Amino acid sequence: MQKNTGFKRIRLAGVYAFNGIRAALHHEAAFRQELLLALIVLPVAFWLDVSRAERILLVLVTVLVLIVELMNSAVEAVVDRVGSEHHLLSGRAKDMGSGAVLVSLLLWVYVWAEVVVLGGWLG
Repeated sequence: MQKNTGFKRIRLAGVYAFNGIRAALHHEAAFRQELLLALIVLPVAFWLDVSRAERILLVLVTVLVLIVELMNSAVEAVVDRVGSEHHLLSGRAKDMGSGAVLVSLLLWVYVWAEVVVLGGWLG
C-alpha cells in the first residue's frame, strides 16, 4: 500500500478533519450546543474593548471546549465500537472524557468571568 505524501496527504488530512467535524455536528448534541455557544460568544470577544492577550484567551478557551468535545466524542465512538456490554474500563474511559469536557467548560467560565465580569465590562 502506497503512502500518501505531499499535497495529497495534506488535502486528505483536511478531508478527514472536515468529515470528523461533520460527524460531530450530525451525531453529537453536546458539540452542536457548544458550537452554538462559540458562534455567539466569539463575536463578543472581538467586540469587547480588551487587550490582545485577553482576546486571545477568550478565543482560545472557547475553541478549546470544542476541541475537547471532539476528542471526547472520538473516545466514546471507539468505546462503543469495541462493544456494547458494560465494562469497567469502557465506563472509565467515557467518564474521563466527560471529565475533560467539564474541566474545559469550567476553564471557559473562569476566563470569561475574569475578563468580562471581573474586568469591569459588565459591572
